[in-house]
This record gives sequence, C-alpha cells and structure tokens, in this order.
Amino acid sequence: MGLMRRKAYPTDLTNEQWAILKPHLTKAHGRGSPQRVNLREVVNALLYLSRTGCQWRMLPHDLPPWEKVYYYFKQWRDDGTLERINGKLRTEIRLSVDKDADPSAAIMDSQSVKTTETSGMRGYDAGKKVNGIKRHLLVDTLGLVWAVVILTADIQDREGARTLLEKVKGRLPRLKKIGADGGYTGTLVDWVKNAYGWVLEIVKRRDTHSFEVLPHRWIVERTLGWLNRARRLSKNYERLPASSEAMIYLAMLPLMTKRLAKQQIRYA
Repeated sequence: MGLMRRKAYPTDLTNEQWAILKPHLTKAHGRGSPQRVNLREVVNALLYLSRTGCQWRMLPHDLPPWEKVYYYFKQWRDDGTLERINGKLRTEIRLSVDKDADPSAAIMDSQSVKTTETSGMRGYDAGKKVNGIKRHLLVDTLGLVWAVVILTADIQDREGARTLLEKVKGRLPRLKKIGADGGYTGTLVDWVKNAYGWVLEIVKRRDTHSFEVLPHRWIVERTLGWLNRARRLSKNYERLPASSEAMIYLAMLPLMTKRLAKQQIRYA
C-alpha cells in the first residue's frame, strides 16, 4: 500500500480522518487477492474529483490511474459501501454527542439541479425553471443524511417524498416527526401518518420579502450548503441515478470524518 510520495492536495484526508475511515473500507474490500492499490489514495482521488468537479480522465497523474479510481467508485456504489459507511459514521457522530443511534425527528427537502448533455435522465421543473434532476434528501437534526433519492426534476416534491420515505421504512423505530416546507402540503400529510405513523409538520414561509429563518428548515438547507461545496454536485454529470446518489454520500465523507477527528482530539 505504501505511503504518499507527493505534495498533498487540500482535499486529501488527514491521518486522523483516514484512521477513522480505514476500518470501514478494509471490511468493505473483503477477502480475495492482496490489494495492489493504496486505498487511501483512491479515496483522496475520489474526494479531489468530488470537490473540484473534474472529469474522471482529468484526475492528476500523481493520484492513482482514473480507471482504477472509477473501478472502486463503481464497486462501492453498486455494493452499497458508500451508503453503509455514511451510516456507520453517522451513528458514531450521533453517539459522540449523546444522541441515540437513530433520530426521533427528521427533515426532508429537495434540490433541483441542471443536468449536462452526458446525463441519462432529466425533466423540467417549471417552478425552479430547471431542466435536470431533483435530489430528495432526508436528514436528522444534526444535518446528517439518512436517505437520498434521485428523480427527474418534473416529479413533484409530494411524489418524491413517498419514494424517499419508503427507503427508510423499518429503519427508524424512534422517528415521530418530519419537518418539511410548503411544497409537501396536501394529501401527503395524511398518507405519511397512515402509512408510517409519523407526523409530517409543514413549515410555511410567511408572505414577506424579508429574510426568515424557519424552524428546523435551516438544518436541511445547511446540509444542502455543505453539499454545494462539492463542484461535482453543482450539476448532474452522472449517467445513472445510483451514481448521483453515491456522489452525495461521497461528498459527506470529509465533513463527517473531520467532525469525528476533531472530537477525538478534543477528548484525547
């Protein structure tokens, strides 16, 4: 595996971050022939691509070959490794701040994103005037991602919410309330209550032109702000919805490992 023999990029994992992430990747790799690639460098290459938004073939030559990096991304996307690691780190963060492993409250929202000519799916969001996809997210009160669904932008939030909540069915035994904005009003409120027993609390903006911080809504908006730091997510460059979802879990890795590393240093 070896050590890095190059100048570090700002997106590289620190030693503390890698120590947190490494056990999860080692288990994900499983048995088989010995690794001939430095997994830390593979992750560094993925984080470079995520943050800068470059093309796969444009990865710097002092990182592993782009074909190898893409191979691991595809493998970790298809076998759910990136999503599982997100879940493991999420649990560690919640427990570290004296919260239960799963939340009793969550917030959901969507984000319409323009797509490129290479993307395999698109639809027109007339409200946002965006031709592309819509990311539907469910986060906890810490802003950590619990579920992601990628649909075409022409699908309304209420319909996207049904698909989103179906992904966490049976995974959130303590969940009681979900916060959402006015785009989720209507029959969805009763449907969520009847289907899952959860309270869907709609927080609407007042008819005002002044800036307004809505209760709980700022949490999911902050998460979307975190994701916007990744230029790969500024548009949808992916051909498959699964790749778009995996890119979101990838973009959360530096944030989560950095938070855990800071807490370990604080209590060391």
